[in-house]
Amino acid sequence: MPDISVQVGSMKFENPFVIASGPPGTNRQMIAKAFKEGWGGVVAKTVCLEANKINNVAPRYGKLKSREGSEVIGFQNIELISDRPIEVWEKEFRQLKDEFPKKMLIASIMEEYSEERWKELTQRCEAAGVDGFELNLSCPHGLPERGMGGAMGQNAEMVENVSRWVSSTTKKPVWAKMTPNITDIRVPARCAVNGGATGISAINTILSVVGINLKTLRPMPTVEGYSLPGGYSCQAVRPIALRMVSELGRSLPPHITISGMGGVECANDAIQFILFGSHTVQVCTAAMLQGFGMVKEMISGLEAFMEEHNFSTIEDFRGHSLQYLTTHSDLVTRQVQAKRDRAGQAARDNEWDGDKITHQSAALTSEADAPTK
Repeated sequence: MPDISVQVGSMKFENPFVIASGPPGTNRQMIAKAFKEGWGGVVAKTVCLEANKINNVAPRYGKLKSREGSEVIGFQNIELISDRPIEVWEKEFRQLKDEFPKKMLIASIMEEYSEERWKELTQRCEAAGVDGFELNLSCPHGLPERGMGGAMGQNAEMVENVSRWVSSTTKKPVWAKMTPNITDIRVPARCAVNGGATGISAINTILSVVGINLKTLRPMPTVEGYSLPGGYSCQAVRPIALRMVSELGRSLPPHITISGMGGVECANDAIQFILFGSHTVQVCTAAMLQGFGMVKEMISGLEAFMEEHNFSTIEDFRGHSLQYLTTHSDLVTRQVQAKRDRAGQAARDNEWDGDKITHQSAALTSEADAPTK
């Protein structure tokens, strides 16, 4: 049986599958359910110091369905971070670690651009027993008027400073969660590393409008007749997430870990993120649509894949597919060389074909010596 455990700094995950910050990690009861079902870790819903300023609306989700049926291919949310007081979270973090000491519990934290506030939040969560931190620098629609979330993550200097404030406050792993709503995801990622982050999480949701109701002419999800762009997730974003994770996998120093996410719905999806360098793989929307039990297929599918390829550990294949990414000019060079190599096979006597003699003769004739028409 292959070993699917993963070591990420001081954190030991029994498997690489982690519930991403969001509704599935919204309170102790939900997180406990995820742990019982077999998830290796949970990133709790993002917390801040002043939950009284968080006011969610309903409805706050929108679905994009396949033209051919009812399958959900895209999912939009306009949900904010946790509206539960930090004091409640401190109590529940302690309870969860007492009940599940071997499961990895990661606090997702977000604050205004204030060193004092980020450090206080980090200290309080650490004292409550969490195993690591994820810096929410990427929520695309959450409190931009306060300069938080994605508004902060699009500013490389802020990313570096926040990473420094938190990493200087704790010895536990610090993952900076990247926004995809940026030209080059490698820029803020490098700044996070410069600031002391030990890992990068990618990607958060993509800013979007899921659609317009053609009867009411109102964008969705509609709240009292109005809406706003929100975060897009589900299987439709997976190709974009894979591209961005591959860029991180090729550019980050080897000691920096990656937690990949974006449209992961089954084992095969998760394996692709690992092949592009992810140490852990996060899931949010799929757990909301399928339930926490989906992790069982992910575990069995990962084990079957590893057995098929004779991989003993995840490190045996993590990042393996990065070597096959190259440039367009290199593809052209390789194709030209491959054509020459195939043509050269005709030099062997048993490769000659009477019906192709003129073509094979031409392939073996240098251009300078080729007969003119």
